Amino acid sequence: MKSLKIVLSISFILISCFSCNVLDVSPVSVITNNSFWKTENDAEGALNGMYVNLRAIEDALTAIGEQRSEIFQGGVYGTGGNDMLHNALSADQPLHTDWRIYYTVINSANLILKYVPGITFNSEATKNSILAQAYTMRAFTYFAMTKTWGDLIIRTEPTESASADVTVKERSPQADVFKLIKDDLDKALQLYPNNNFPTGRFKWSKPAAQAVKADVYLWTAKRLNGGQGDFTTALAAIGEIEKADVSLLPNYGDLFQYTNKGNKEIVMAIRFQDLDGAANNHFWRQWIIGSAVPANTDSETLKIINPVGGGQGLLVVTDLVRKQFTEDDTRKKASFHEVYTTDASGKSTFYTTLTMKGQGLITGGNRLFLSDIILYRYADILLMKAEAKNALGQDPSTEINLVRQRAYKENASKHVFVNGTKEQNDEAILKERLLELLFEGKRWWDLVRFGKAFDLVPNLQSKKGQNHLLLFPIANGVLSLEPKVKQNPGY
Repeated sequence: MKSLKIVLSISFILISCFSCNVLDVSPVSVITNNSFWKTENDAEGALNGMYVNLRAIEDALTAIGEQRSEIFQGGVYGTGGNDMLHNALSADQPLHTDWRIYYTVINSANLILKYVPGITFNSEATKNSILAQAYTMRAFTYFAMTKTWGDLIIRTEPTESASADVTVKERSPQADVFKLIKDDLDKALQLYPNNNFPTGRFKWSKPAAQAVKADVYLWTAKRLNGGQGDFTTALAAIGEIEKADVSLLPNYGDLFQYTNKGNKEIVMAIRFQDLDGAANNHFWRQWIIGSAVPANTDSETLKIINPVGGGQGLLVVTDLVRKQFTEDDTRKKASFHEVYTTDASGKSTFYTTLTMKGQGLITGGNRLFLSDIILYRYADILLMKAEAKNALGQDPSTEINLVRQRAYKENASKHVFVNGTKEQNDEAILKERLLELLFEGKRWWDLVRFGKAFDLVPNLQSKKGQNHLLLFPIANGVLSLEPKVKQNPGY
């Protein structure tokens, strides 16, 4: 019987392309447990491999995090098969990466958690940090998965055998998955030796683990009846993040510059970098292809897209979302550029958009889409804080206005938020998250958490009450390999 199989050596073979420590081991044809897990360098290599595996799922993470929402439509040449935005998912055509690639990340974390405790380190703090990062990675990945598919196969030991008693398992209830996630986060937070960020902010840290914790507890507060206790826990986690070296950048657009990676607003990102083996990330789909560039566009657009094209232009922002930005909101031009054509009489006509947040870098006359993928940043944390405070009956004005002050700058006085009812505040927070975090893989989860997916996604409005649609189908390819796994209801 075929089952989920994860190759042990993948994480370690890939480490040299992550611009970190390279393993110092004797040459062997196959990496095995007998030749590995001996030294501190082995542990560091495994850790780097875990982050390579995280990078491999960034496209899947961002797709499930926003493509089902109201923010995307097809570009000049359509969607190119990126059709989750139509919300016509099925087991035959799930339109997204199935869960096997996520279990690769979990397996890399499980290997670390199994073997690193047996390695002698020069510094116990270094050892604890590696274990903390593995616990955080496992929690983060299971959180993304359970929001997507609900009940999951829980794997807390590495898959090192193809034996059916190891690989063939039933799904566990979502409540058990969340218990594991929360337990892992508690273990991680006890192990991190300090509250510092690693250089570049692309590895898990104590503040980043607190961000995952706040995210998780907001979700369980609203989706799993966690109530006031979970909101309080989320708020406390955010308070710990605020003690770290983190702040809003003065200019919104500076956040996303390739030359400004790891800035003080970043809490956790997935690192992409030239010459380290990384392929273009998902922003490639949101940049115009050369053949679609109109000859009669303006000089500003031509300057922005030089060298011409480089992307695919398959996912562009919808008119519905584009028109919710006011002209005095600096986030508009920093998030997307509107392309217009001009006819012989001088009349301008809207044509398409370019996503400005992930422009990457230009080298050798080519654009490489290697901007970091931001998982958490401080403005996101502030709006989570506003959400938790509002749920607890506290005034969320301070946090909302901090985000707005940067967005509107000298016009901020025209956009001051004033505390209202809980419902009014939630509506304002949800919209602020749309404007602030557009294209950052947050929108679908925000809509589900706030209970607004069927209200705000046009092609779901006629399906209100069909709550099974909030989960994704399990791909038939997975079902054929996992005989004990049953399809989600409704698919």
